[in-house]
Amino acid sequence: MQRFPTRWIRGASFVVVLGLLAACQLPKSGPNKTEILAGSIENGGNAFVVEVDDRVARAASAVPQYGFSQSFRSAQSIASDTVRPGDVLNLSIWENVDDGLLTSEAGGATNLDQVQVDNDGYIFVPYAGRLRAAGNTPEQLRTLISSKLEEQTPDPQVQVTRTPGNGSTVSLTGMIGAPGIYPIERPTGTLSTMLAQAGGVAVASDIALVTVIRGNQKGTIWYNDLFRNPETDIALRGGDRILVEQDSRSYIALGSTGQSRVAFESQDLSALEALAQVGGLQSLSSDPTGIFILRDERQDIARSVMGRPELTGDQRMIYLLNLTAPNGLFVARDFVIRDDDTIYVTEAPYAQWSKSISLIAGGLTPFANVATLTGN
Repeated sequence: MQRFPTRWIRGASFVVVLGLLAACQLPKSGPNKTEILAGSIENGGNAFVVEVDDRVARAASAVPQYGFSQSFRSAQSIASDTVRPGDVLNLSIWENVDDGLLTSEAGGATNLDQVQVDNDGYIFVPYAGRLRAAGNTPEQLRTLISSKLEEQTPDPQVQVTRTPGNGSTVSLTGMIGAPGIYPIERPTGTLSTMLAQAGGVAVASDIALVTVIRGNQKGTIWYNDLFRNPETDIALRGGDRILVEQDSRSYIALGSTGQSRVAFESQDLSALEALAQVGGLQSLSSDPTGIFILRDERQDIARSVMGRPELTGDQRMIYLLNLTAPNGLFVARDFVIRDDDTIYVTEAPYAQWSKSISLIAGGLTPFANVATLTGN
């Protein structure tokens, strides 16, 4: 039987294994940098691939803008003792005659309890008629009732006390310390003080959103804006509904960082912060020159980024970050991640090379056994 030198067998093993590597693809976490770049519009694909620099980072920077309309911001605080529809009034009336309109005893008081202000803002007082109560303070309403009764009884004395009704309350729901219905009083006439009255927000303040619904109007702000911008601390109105929610934005991380959907932890999230949230790059497997952010970019931003005013509609964009480039870390720090972005970190060439070496080394074993059997 013909016997072959061991070095020939080992050489043949390399040829066989390299042939296997050429015939099949090594396992990996996804496409590599070259494969993604090959899918650009310039290469016949369907997405724009843009390397991020300072200009691109500025053009693509957009975060949700929240705020209250002018009608919300211009509303003046309502005095805590202003009568409103739904309030309940207690009236006490004294007459300085023995046989008065409402009482038969001089010096005695007539009490009209639980007089509710109707939806139109009116109440009815015997001998005074239907009076406009809403918009008046109890003192103003006392004067109005007295003037009406003076026409029929001398020097009437009137006392008015007010209990807030449904028309003077707001409801607080969502991620709030103590959800419920709260009256608008002097200490709770603005949004921030009402939230404090209800125990504050029950979610991290950086990602808390506060929505106020008033009739068919709605406005939303970041909770922290209440303290950064005094104009957002609007005056409340009876019937306002206040909803506190956690920011629902998230992004997807794929590739050599692992696979996960990650919630935003701040209002403005940079690419560096997003990578840090998922544990950063892997030193042996992540390619710092091949970090891609995939998104459907709206028309105005796509035009600005590409410098092409003829683009129409949303555009598929793939932004490339190279952390090893001059100022690459600063650019990644300034590039803003948005809701539903996909961050894909490609595998470093070294990782594929290591897999090849491992496969080749494993492929030598059966050939080494053959050499042993032949005695070479």
